[in-house]
Amino acid sequence: MIELVRWIHILGATVLLGTGAGIAFFMVMAHRTKDPVLIAHTAGIVVIADWVFTASAVVLQPITGLWLASLLGWPLSEPWILLSIGLYVFTGLFWVPVIWIQKRLRDLARQAAQERVALPAQYYRLFRLWFVSGFPAFFAVIGILWLMVSRPTFG
Repeated sequence: MIELVRWIHILGATVLLGTGAGIAFFMVMAHRTKDPVLIAHTAGIVVIADWVFTASAVVLQPITGLWLASLLGWPLSEPWILLSIGLYVFTGLFWVPVIWIQKRLRDLARQAAQERVALPAQYYRLFRLWFVSGFPAFFAVIGILWLMVSRPTFG
């Protein structure tokens, strides 16, 4: 049972990191074109991917993490576990607004595409906010993965 739960937990962590990096890459590449049609299409797929993959992994990670800790007899008071949980919450504080921003970017691009006009200034402001929000969340996930693999002792 331990190996199965560990495998599911690692798979979820991989999905979080991979989907996040993939979404960022495709959004940036679409944004660089300044083409509302392409951006609307890409952002539409990104919104779906975030709900299907990221949201599933976000729900699965704490469940499998707590289950794995219980199976292995690791107290949740271990500093590396507490730090991992803190970074997970920190990541969520960035991810939740990003979901809304991605939907808004999609909608602004769709509207510009339908009206055959350039992207509005609001799109560019929101894109900058989306872009900047990705860095702390990405590095927090990297930190969580490091903690998960190395399980350092502090003190």
